Amino acid sequence: MLDPVLSNAVLGCTAVAASCWLLSIVTREYSWVDRIWSITPVAYVTYFAWASGWTPRLVLLAALVLCWGARLTFNFARKGGYAPGGEDYRWAALQKGMSPRAFQLFNLVFIAGFQNALLLLLSLPAWAAAKQSAPLDWIDGALALAFLGLLGLETLADQQQWRFQTTKRAALERGENPPPFLTTGLFRYSRHPNFFAEQALWWVVAAFALAAGSREWAAIFTGPIVLVALFYGSTGFTEALSLRKYPSYADYQRTTSKLIPWWPRG
Repeated sequence: MLDPVLSNAVLGCTAVAASCWLLSIVTREYSWVDRIWSITPVAYVTYFAWASGWTPRLVLLAALVLCWGARLTFNFARKGGYAPGGEDYRWAALQKGMSPRAFQLFNLVFIAGFQNALLLLLSLPAWAAAKQSAPLDWIDGALALAFLGLLGLETLADQQQWRFQTTKRAALERGENPPPFLTTGLFRYSRHPNFFAEQALWWVVAAFALAAGSREWAAIFTGPIVLVALFYGSTGFTEALSLRKYPSYADYQRTTSKLIPWWPRG
C-alpha cells in the first residue's frame, strides 16, 4: 500500500496528465506539459515539505526548486511559450512523420502521460528525504551551493541563447546574414550547456535524499536516470533538425562537446 502522501501526489499527477491530454485534444496544441514543466515539480516538493511539517531540509529543497521553477517559467514565458500557438517546434516535426492515429497515441502515452510521470519522479527524492529525521549539516550546504551554481550556469546559457536569437532575428530583418547558431560564450565549450545544467540539477536534488539518510533507491534515482535518457533522445532529435537546416552544424559537432562543458577540439 502506498504511503498516503505519495498516493495523493500520484493522484495529483494523474489529474494533471489527464488535463494536459484533454487540453491538447481541444486546442490541437501539444505543449501543455511544456507549460507546466516548471510549475508541477515546485508544487510536488512544496507539498512534500508541508507534509513533513516544514522540516529544515525540505524547506531548503522547496526554496531551491522554487528558484529553479521561477527562472524556467520566466525563460519560457519570454520565448512566447504561454501564448496561443507557442508550441515546441519539435512536436510539429514529429507530427509530420507520423500518422494521425500514431501521433495521438504518442500524445496520450508520451507527451501527456510519460512526461507528467517524469516530473513527479524528479520530485520524489524530496518525499524520500522527508521520511528521514537526520538534521541539516555541511553536506546539505554544499549541495545547495552546487544547485545554485548549476542554476546560475543554466541561467547564463539561456540568457546567451536568448541574446543571440534576438540579435539574429533583428539582423535577418535588416537583410543581413548572421551566424546560423550560437558558438560563443558557454556554447564554445558545450553545444548544450543549459541541458547539462538541467540534468545535473536533479542529480543534486537526489543527493539531498542520500544526505538525509534515505535508501529509497527507486524514489531517489529513477527520475534523474529517466531524465538523462529523455535528454539523450531529445537532444539527438534537436541536433538532427539543426543539421538538416544548417549543414555547417556538423563542424560544430566535431569540435565542441555535446553536453559536459570542455575545451573545444581543433
